[in-house]
Formats: sequence, C-alpha cells, structure tokens
Amino acid sequence: MAASSLIISPRKLRSDLYCYSYQRDANTPLVISVLASLIERTMARNERIAKNCKWALTRKDFRSRVFDCHETPDMTIQSYLERIFRYTKAGPSVYVVAYVYIDRFCQANPGFRINARNVHRLLITTIMVASKYVEDMNYRNSYFARVGGLTTDELNNLELEFLFLMGFKLHVNVSVFESYCSHLEREVSIGGGYHIEKTLRCAEEIKSRQIEERRYNQIARIML
Repeated sequence: MAASSLIISPRKLRSDLYCYSYQRDANTPLVISVLASLIERTMARNERIAKNCKWALTRKDFRSRVFDCHETPDMTIQSYLERIFRYTKAGPSVYVVAYVYIDRFCQANPGFRINARNVHRLLITTIMVASKYVEDMNYRNSYFARVGGLTTDELNNLELEFLFLMGFKLHVNVSVFESYCSHLEREVSIGGGYHIEKTLRCAEEIKSRQIEERRYNQIARIML
C-alpha cells in the first residue's frame, strides 16, 4: 500500500491537474511531493559543493541575499508546500510554473545556491508569482505573506527583487511547460517512487477548464 501510493498514474495526474483544485476537501497535489523531493536533492547537492569548493561561498550575488533568513526555518519543504496549498488552493500547474521560475532564477543568478536559509522565501515568492501568471483569481500579497510566515512588506520586497533578478522573464509557453513536466518525471523517478506523465497539451486549456468549472459551480449555486 505504501509503495503503490507513491506511483502517479496518468489518470490520477490528469485528475489532479484539472479537477482537484475546486474541491474544498481536495488532497494535496501529487506534484508537491515531487517538487519537494527534487528541491531537497538540489539542496543536498549544493551543500556538498559548498563544503568542497570555497569559491562557491564567495560568488553569491549580494542582491540575491534578500532571500536569506536570519534563522533557518524548522519546517520541512514538504510541510511548507503543503501549508501553501492548504491555505491558497493553488492548482498543480502553479507549482510546475514555480519550478520553471526557480530554474530560470538560478540560471540568471549563477552565484545563487538554494539552501535551508533561502528556500522557504524563494518558494513562497515563486509560487505567488506563478499563481498570478496561471490563475484567473488570486489572493493578495498580504494573504500570501501570512501563509508564508512573512510580513507584507517583506514579501512585496521579495517579489520586486525577484522580478528584477529574473529580468521579468515570466512567460511560460506550452513546450517549456511540458519539458519541465518531463524533467520532473525524469529527475524524481531516479530518486525512486514517482512517475509523472506529460498530460498537458496546452497551457491555455488549463484556464479554459478552470473558467468552465467556475461557471458550472456558479450555475449550480444559483439552482440550489
């Protein structure tokens, strides 16, 4: 039972991607466990690099230090992502796009290394920005800040710095989205236990399905 529950079937993934986010009692999206596992391995690799290469500690860009916490949070990545989902109900596609942003951010800032001190702030910022890109309706920055354990001013500043450090390159087309789905599948299956299929064929289809679902729910409420 425990082992089989880690396998992500195409049907289950499609259900998560298209249906779950409009159910109040929805389970945590499977992509959250996938993303948490991948980021944890990235952090472990960065920690090994930092121990073996002194230059890795001196190349860090000053501006990217805005994501560093004064104290390392004691919440795991999995728990933090689950908390974000529990209070924002951001759809699974938001986490894929957030992963795209994290990768772009690291490429644009080669001195930046994801570690235990910056990963939580980076996650809440990228998920919030990705939610604004993917979803039609979003919570305010102040709400995301409370969910992420930050003040509104802190999150506003993180968002602004993130956008400039990214060069405002936020667009994610269909081919890029699918390539990152494939990357998540490939990377996490190496770690064991997870299998993701490329089930999205059009990013715009996500929004169209969301709109249709909202219209259906509105009609259902009126009829009730």
